[in-house]
Amino acid sequence: MTATTIDRYAVIGHPIGHSKSPAIHRAFAQATGQALEYDAIDSPPDAFVATVDRFRASGGRGVNVTVPFKLQACAYATDVSPAARAAGAANALKFDGQRCWAENFDGCGLVRDIRDNLGQRLRGRRVLLLGAGGATRGAILPLLEERPACLFVANRTVSKATALVAEFHAAGAPNSLQGGGYDDLGRGDRFDIVINATSASLTAEPLPLPASALHPDGLAYDMVYGKGLTPFLRQAQAAGMRQLADGIGMLVEQAAEAFAWWRGVRPATADLIRRLSTPLT
Repeated sequence: MTATTIDRYAVIGHPIGHSKSPAIHRAFAQATGQALEYDAIDSPPDAFVATVDRFRASGGRGVNVTVPFKLQACAYATDVSPAARAAGAANALKFDGQRCWAENFDGCGLVRDIRDNLGQRLRGRRVLLLGAGGATRGAILPLLEERPACLFVANRTVSKATALVAEFHAAGAPNSLQGGGYDDLGRGDRFDIVINATSASLTAEPLPLPASALHPDGLAYDMVYGKGLTPFLRQAQAAGMRQLADGIGMLVEQAAEAFAWWRGVRPATADLIRRLSTPLT
Protein backbone atom coordinates (compact mmCIF):
# COMPACT_ATOMS: atom_id res chain seq x y z
CA MET A 1 0.00 0.00 0.00
CA THR A 2 1.37 3.43 -0.97
CA ALA A 3 1.45 6.03 1.78
CA THR A 4 -0.54 9.19 1.15
CA THR A 5 1.68 12.15 0.29
CA ILE A 6 1.19 15.05 2.65
CA ASP A 7 1.99 18.43 1.10
CA ARG A 8 3.70 20.94 3.36
CA TYR A 9 2.93 24.63 3.74
CA ALA A 10 3.83 27.22 6.38
CA VAL A 11 3.70 30.85 7.43
CA ILE A 12 7.04 32.60 7.92
CA GLY A 13 7.46 35.70 10.05
CA HIS A 14 9.15 37.15 13.13
CA PRO A 15 7.66 36.93 15.68
CA ILE A 16 5.16 34.29 14.62
CA GLY A 17 3.66 32.77 17.78
CA HIS A 18 0.52 34.93 17.54
CA SER A 19 -0.30 33.87 13.98
CA LYS A 20 -3.77 32.45 13.29
CA SER A 21 -2.68 31.13 9.88
CA PRO A 22 -1.98 27.52 10.98
CA ALA A 23 -5.43 27.19 12.55
CA ILE A 24 -7.09 28.81 9.52
CA HIS A 25 -5.37 26.65 6.92
CA ARG A 26 -5.83 23.45 8.91
CA ALA A 27 -9.54 24.23 9.13
CA PHE A 28 -9.63 24.85 5.36
CA ALA A 29 -7.84 21.55 4.72
CA GLN A 30 -10.29 19.63 6.88
CA ALA A 31 -13.31 21.30 5.28
CA THR A 32 -12.10 20.62 1.72
CA GLY A 33 -10.58 17.18 2.27
CA GLN A 34 -7.07 18.29 1.36
CA ALA A 35 -4.09 16.31 2.68
CA LEU A 36 -1.59 18.88 3.90
CA GLU A 37 0.46 20.07 6.85
CA TYR A 38 0.70 23.74 7.78
CA ASP A 39 3.17 25.09 10.33
CA ALA A 40 4.47 28.39 11.66
CA ILE A 41 8.17 29.15 11.15
CA ASP A 42 9.92 31.89 13.09
CA SER A 43 12.78 33.16 10.94
CA PRO A 44 15.64 35.27 12.27
CA PRO A 45 15.32 38.76 10.76
CA ASP A 46 18.50 38.35 8.70
CA ALA A 47 17.81 34.81 7.49
CA PHE A 48 14.58 34.90 5.47
CA VAL A 49 16.14 33.56 2.26
CA ALA A 50 17.92 30.73 4.08
CA THR A 51 14.71 29.86 5.94
CA VAL A 52 12.68 29.65 2.73
CA ASP A 53 15.43 27.67 0.98
CA ARG A 54 15.47 25.11 3.80
CA PHE A 55 11.69 24.77 3.70
CA ARG A 56 11.75 24.25 -0.08
CA ALA A 57 14.55 21.69 0.21
CA SER A 58 12.47 19.74 2.73
CA GLY A 59 9.61 19.48 0.26
CA GLY A 60 7.61 22.62 1.09
CA ARG A 61 5.07 23.59 -1.57
CA GLY A 62 4.29 27.15 -0.53
CA VAL A 63 4.36 29.71 2.26
CA ASN A 64 2.44 32.65 3.57
CA VAL A 65 4.70 35.56 4.50
CA THR A 66 4.05 38.08 7.23
CA VAL A 67 6.00 40.93 8.85
CA PRO A 68 8.80 41.77 8.46
CA PHE A 69 9.46 39.73 5.32
CA LYS A 70 6.87 40.77 2.73
CA LEU A 71 9.31 42.97 0.79
CA GLN A 72 11.97 40.24 0.82
CA ALA A 73 9.41 37.69 -0.37
CA CYS A 74 8.71 39.80 -3.46
CA ALA A 75 12.45 40.08 -4.21
CA TYR A 76 12.95 36.33 -3.65
CA ALA A 77 10.43 35.23 -6.28
CA THR A 78 11.21 34.44 -9.91
CA ASP A 79 7.67 35.38 -11.02
CA VAL A 80 5.80 38.30 -9.42
CA SER A 81 2.09 38.93 -9.95
CA PRO A 82 0.79 42.40 -10.89
CA ALA A 83 -0.81 42.72 -7.42
CA ALA A 84 2.44 41.90 -5.63
CA ARG A 85 4.43 44.16 -7.96
CA ALA A 86 2.07 47.08 -7.34
CA ALA A 87 2.26 46.52 -3.58
CA GLY A 88 6.02 46.00 -3.68
CA ALA A 89 5.38 43.11 -1.31
CA ALA A 90 4.16 39.52 -1.31
CA ASN A 91 2.22 37.60 1.32
CA ALA A 92 2.20 34.22 -0.44
CA LEU A 93 4.78 32.18 -2.36
CA LYS A 94 4.31 29.01 -4.42
CA PHE A 95 7.17 26.71 -5.40
CA ASP A 96 7.64 24.47 -8.43
CA GLY A 97 11.17 23.28 -9.06
CA GLN A 98 13.43 26.30 -9.53
CA ARG A 99 10.52 28.69 -9.97
CA CYS A 100 8.83 30.66 -7.22
CA TRP A 101 5.64 32.65 -7.76
CA ALA A 102 4.78 35.64 -5.54
CA GLU A 103 1.28 36.93 -4.87
CA ASN A 104 -0.31 39.54 -2.64
CA PHE A 105 -3.82 38.61 -1.55
CA ASP A 106 -4.30 41.24 1.16
CA GLY A 107 -6.17 43.68 -1.07
CA CYS A 108 -8.54 41.14 -2.59
CA GLY A 109 -9.17 39.72 0.89
CA LEU A 110 -10.14 43.20 2.05
CA VAL A 111 -12.48 43.72 -0.91
CA ARG A 112 -14.15 40.32 -0.47
CA ASP A 113 -14.78 40.99 3.20
CA ILE A 114 -16.25 44.45 2.64
CA ARG A 115 -18.33 43.48 -0.38
CA ASP A 116 -19.39 39.89 0.28
CA ASN A 117 -19.37 39.51 4.07
CA LEU A 118 -20.28 43.02 5.22
CA GLY A 119 -22.64 43.80 2.35
CA GLN A 120 -21.14 47.15 1.38
CA ARG A 121 -20.86 47.72 -2.36
CA LEU A 122 -17.79 49.65 -3.45
CA ARG A 123 -18.86 50.60 -6.96
CA GLY A 124 -19.83 54.25 -7.15
CA ARG A 125 -19.03 54.88 -3.48
CA ARG A 126 -16.60 57.33 -1.89
CA VAL A 127 -13.82 55.38 -0.17
CA LEU A 128 -11.23 56.81 2.24
CA LEU A 129 -8.01 54.86 2.81
CA LEU A 130 -5.96 56.01 5.79
CA GLY A 131 -2.19 55.57 5.60
CA ALA A 132 0.39 55.43 2.81
CA GLY A 133 2.42 52.35 3.76
CA GLY A 134 2.53 48.77 2.52
CA ALA A 135 -1.02 47.90 3.57
CA THR A 136 -2.37 50.80 1.53
CA ARG A 137 -0.20 49.87 -1.46
CA GLY A 138 -1.66 46.38 -1.46
CA ALA A 139 -5.23 47.65 -1.24
CA ILE A 140 -5.29 50.32 -3.94
CA LEU A 141 -5.58 48.20 -7.10
CA PRO A 142 -8.21 45.75 -5.76
CA LEU A 143 -10.28 48.70 -4.50
CA LEU A 144 -9.98 50.52 -7.83
CA GLU A 145 -11.11 47.37 -9.66
CA GLU A 146 -14.45 47.80 -7.85
CA ARG A 147 -14.84 51.23 -9.50
CA PRO A 148 -15.49 53.54 -6.58
CA ALA A 149 -16.50 57.09 -7.40
CA CYS A 150 -13.50 58.26 -5.37
CA LEU A 151 -10.63 56.51 -3.59
CA PHE A 152 -8.83 59.06 -1.41
CA VAL A 153 -5.53 58.18 0.29
CA ALA A 154 -4.94 60.33 3.38
CA ASN A 155 -1.72 60.38 5.39
CA ARG A 156 -0.19 62.51 8.15
CA THR A 157 2.82 63.14 5.91
CA VAL A 158 1.00 64.56 2.92
CA SER A 159 3.91 64.13 0.53
CA LYS A 160 3.87 60.35 1.05
CA ALA A 161 0.20 60.14 0.08
CA THR A 162 0.58 62.36 -2.99
CA ALA A 163 3.73 60.55 -4.12
CA LEU A 164 2.00 57.18 -3.78
CA VAL A 165 -1.00 58.37 -5.79
CA ALA A 166 1.27 59.86 -8.46
CA GLU A 167 3.07 56.53 -8.75
CA PHE A 168 -0.21 54.70 -9.37
CA HIS A 169 -1.38 57.38 -11.82
CA ALA A 170 1.87 56.91 -13.78
CA ALA A 171 1.01 53.20 -14.01
CA GLY A 172 -2.45 53.98 -15.40
CA ALA A 173 -4.68 54.41 -12.32
CA PRO A 174 -7.79 56.54 -12.96
CA ASN A 175 -8.33 60.07 -11.69
CA SER A 176 -10.80 58.71 -9.13
CA LEU A 177 -7.66 57.90 -7.11
CA GLN A 178 -6.70 61.00 -5.11
CA GLY A 179 -4.41 61.75 -2.20
CA GLY A 180 -3.63 64.33 0.44
CA GLY A 181 -3.63 65.03 4.15
CA TYR A 182 -6.18 64.84 6.93
CA ASP A 183 -6.77 68.57 6.55
CA ASP A 184 -8.25 67.87 3.12
CA LEU A 185 -11.03 65.74 4.59
CA GLY A 186 -14.46 67.01 5.57
CA ARG A 187 -14.45 69.84 3.03
CA GLY A 188 -16.79 68.15 0.58
CA ASP A 189 -18.93 65.05 0.33
CA ARG A 190 -18.60 62.54 3.14
CA PHE A 191 -16.99 59.13 2.68
CA ASP A 192 -19.14 56.00 2.60
CA ILE A 193 -16.35 53.55 3.48
CA VAL A 194 -13.39 54.48 5.66
CA ILE A 195 -10.51 51.98 5.95
CA ASN A 196 -7.74 52.34 8.51
CA ALA A 197 -4.53 50.92 7.01
CA THR A 198 -2.24 52.69 9.49
CA SER A 199 -0.50 51.15 12.49
CA ALA A 200 -2.22 53.59 14.85
CA SER A 201 -4.53 50.93 16.29
CA LEU A 202 -1.52 48.87 17.40
CA THR A 203 -0.35 51.78 19.54
CA ALA A 204 -3.85 52.94 20.62
CA GLU A 205 -3.20 56.24 18.88
CA PRO A 206 -6.14 58.38 17.68
CA LEU A 207 -6.11 59.76 14.14
CA PRO A 208 -6.77 63.40 13.18
CA LEU A 209 -9.93 62.35 11.39
CA PRO A 210 -12.72 64.96 11.17
CA ALA A 211 -16.16 63.59 12.04
CA SER A 212 -17.63 65.62 9.18
CA ALA A 213 -15.84 63.33 6.69
CA LEU A 214 -17.74 60.22 7.77
CA HIS A 215 -21.14 59.14 6.46
CA PRO A 216 -23.44 57.71 9.17
CA ASP A 217 -24.76 54.98 6.86
CA GLY A 218 -21.27 53.92 5.87
CA LEU A 219 -18.68 51.43 7.10
CA ALA A 220 -15.63 52.05 9.30
CA TYR A 221 -13.12 49.23 8.76
CA ASP A 222 -9.93 48.73 10.76
CA MET A 223 -7.42 46.33 9.20
CA VAL A 224 -6.17 45.47 12.70
CA TYR A 225 -8.12 42.59 14.26
CA GLY A 226 -8.73 41.24 17.75
CA LYS A 227 -8.29 44.62 19.48
CA GLY A 228 -11.96 45.36 20.12
CA LEU A 229 -13.02 48.96 19.62
CA THR A 230 -9.78 50.57 18.53
CA PRO A 231 -9.35 54.36 18.81
CA PHE A 232 -10.20 54.61 15.10
CA LEU A 233 -13.42 52.61 15.49
CA ARG A 234 -14.35 54.64 18.56
CA GLN A 235 -13.87 57.83 16.54
CA ALA A 236 -16.08 56.48 13.77
CA GLN A 237 -18.72 55.36 16.28
CA ALA A 238 -18.71 58.79 17.96
CA ALA A 239 -19.15 60.39 14.52
CA GLY A 240 -22.33 58.33 14.04
CA MET A 241 -21.11 55.57 11.73
CA ARG A 242 -23.35 52.57 12.35
CA GLN A 243 -21.33 49.72 10.83
CA LEU A 244 -17.96 48.93 12.36
CA ALA A 245 -15.63 46.05 11.49
CA ASP A 246 -12.11 44.89 12.22
CA GLY A 247 -9.79 42.96 9.92
CA ILE A 248 -10.51 39.36 10.92
CA GLY A 249 -12.59 38.85 7.78
CA MET A 250 -9.78 40.23 5.64
CA LEU A 251 -7.35 37.81 7.32
CA VAL A 252 -9.55 34.79 6.59
CA GLU A 253 -10.43 35.89 3.05
CA GLN A 254 -6.81 36.46 2.01
CA ALA A 255 -5.96 33.05 3.49
CA ALA A 256 -8.75 31.49 1.42
CA GLU A 257 -7.32 33.12 -1.71
CA ALA A 258 -3.87 31.67 -0.97
CA PHE A 259 -5.37 28.25 -0.23
CA ALA A 260 -7.22 28.28 -3.56
CA TRP A 261 -4.05 29.39 -5.39
CA TRP A 262 -2.11 26.47 -3.89
CA ARG A 263 -4.78 23.77 -3.91
CA GLY A 264 -7.23 24.66 -6.69
CA VAL A 265 -10.27 24.77 -4.37
CA ARG A 266 -11.59 27.80 -2.50
CA PRO A 267 -12.90 27.03 0.99
CA ALA A 268 -16.00 28.62 2.49
CA THR A 269 -15.13 31.37 4.95
CA ALA A 270 -18.25 32.62 6.75
CA ASP A 271 -18.32 30.10 9.61
CA LEU A 272 -14.61 30.47 10.31
CA ILE A 273 -14.87 34.26 10.39
CA ARG A 274 -17.67 33.99 12.92
CA ARG A 275 -15.64 31.61 15.09
CA LEU A 276 -12.56 33.82 15.08
CA SER A 277 -14.34 37.14 15.54
CA THR A 278 -14.13 38.97 18.86
CA PRO A 279 -16.75 41.47 20.05
CA LEU A 280 -16.12 45.10 19.17
CA THR A 281 -16.44 46.43 22.71
